[in-house]
Amino acid sequence: MGPRRRKPETPRRSATPRTSTRRGVSPGTPARQTRRRTSLVLKEIRKLQKSTNLLLRKLPFSRLVREICAKFTRGVDFNWQAHALLALQEAAEAFLVHLFEDAYLLSLHAGRVTLFPKDVQLARRIRGIQEGLG
Repeated sequence: MGPRRRKPETPRRSATPRTSTRRGVSPGTPARQTRRRTSLVLKEIRKLQKSTNLLLRKLPFSRLVREICAKFTRGVDFNWQAHALLALQEAAEAFLVHLFEDAYLLSLHAGRVTLFPKDVQLARRIRGIQEGLG
C-alpha cells in the first residue's frame, strides 16, 4: 500500500471572540482603558468639588479684567486692589460653575451627556436679565 494522502487543513477559528469595533476604538484596545480614563475623570471631578481653590489662574484673569476695564473707560488705566480682583474672580467663577451646572441639566434633559453651546445659550436665556444674561 502507498503513502496516505492527508486532507488540506482549513484555518481554524480562534477560541477568543473578537471585540466589536466601535468608532474611534481599535479592535485591540481593551475596554479597561476606557473605564480607567472614566474613573480618572470622575476622581478629578470629586477632588475639584471638595476643594475651594480658584480654578482660573490669577494673572490671566487680572489681565482680562484690566483689558475690559480699559475698553469701557476709553483707555484710562485704573489701579486695582488685589482683594478687588480676588472678589471679582470668585464671583465670576461661581457664576460660571452655576451656569455650567444648569446647562448640563438641560443636556441631560435632552437625552445627551455631551454639553453643547446651545445648552449654555438656553440656560442663559431661561435665567433672564436678572440672573446675568447681560
